Amino acid sequence: MESEAVSGVDPHAVVRRTEPSGLANGRPGVVLAGPHLAGPEAVFLRLAPRVQQGEERLRALVGSDVDVVEAVGRYLVVAGGKRLRPMLTVLGAGTVGFRGDLAGLMCVAELIHLGSLLHDDVVDGAELRRGRLAAHKVYGNAATILTGDFCLARAVLLAAEAGGHRAVTELARAVTAMAEGEVLQLQRAGNLDTTLDAYLEMVDKKSAALIAWAAAAGAYAAGREREAVALERFGRGVGVAFQITDDVLDYADGTGKRVGADLRERKLTLPLVHAMERIPGLRERLIAAAPTEAELPGLVAEVRESGALDAALVEAHRRVEDALGCLEILPAGPDRDALAVLGTYLVERAS
Repeated sequence: MESEAVSGVDPHAVVRRTEPSGLANGRPGVVLAGPHLAGPEAVFLRLAPRVQQGEERLRALVGSDVDVVEAVGRYLVVAGGKRLRPMLTVLGAGTVGFRGDLAGLMCVAELIHLGSLLHDDVVDGAELRRGRLAAHKVYGNAATILTGDFCLARAVLLAAEAGGHRAVTELARAVTAMAEGEVLQLQRAGNLDTTLDAYLEMVDKKSAALIAWAAAAGAYAAGREREAVALERFGRGVGVAFQITDDVLDYADGTGKRVGADLRERKLTLPLVHAMERIPGLRERLIAAAPTEAELPGLVAEVRESGALDAALVEAHRRVEDALGCLEILPAGPDRDALAVLGTYLVERAS
């Protein structure tokens, strides 16, 4: 089988994002790729009314009597986003027949995500987020960090109100893991001897923990333990795949982020692990010094041409296939089917 067919994504040919993207206003704004185009489109259209309700609730939730808090929160919200975590919450809740405050529950993980993005961009010194200046470049570090704290606090309160004790307890565990994952990433930045297992541990904590919570939130709230375990395992698997795909897209144009940002920071990711195995002397060159601005485009091209991106995406697909097996114990129906489509989409997206 040709590597391009396995990956389902051509990281070199991504349509440039020219406006805020996501599912705000009930329309898919992300770029889709791969052989299942009709699948995710159909899921997005079916979920559009629910997503729109969640979007309206999300905009209200970042409101505040403190003007700058509301300005920073809405600055990131209106930039768009895939809103994958809310969609996972809607579908996971649907499989177990959750009948509570779904609009509230689906905003919890997105608020945590928004808060973490505000924090991450300050820590990383990021220039761009979702195709526009990062919030800290507009409002300053202090206001951005404190607004991130505001989003996290709102999310915890909402999880307690909409999901109950089990949901908020599991959310606390997920956020703890996220913080640990971010610190691990910071500690290991530039350490090209970090093992693959260590990288996957960081990904599991930093990215997959919250996606796992989002998928299982409705089951936690409904007291459906067996289904909660299955949905959490599904979310964890697709969450790791999601991060691997994000690492691949670091080498793609038109994602709203700077191309090669991870490479410039010598951040160990799965594509770089495969690239160092394929490109003689690459590890030694990177250990000696970070690439200069002049060197970066050529180095990105080397990684693209080495086959490292396709190799990483093969692993992402394997993770998704394992995750799909976790859905078998759930009641059959359109929500379970849509979870499978959405899980596959996470590694076939192009932004």
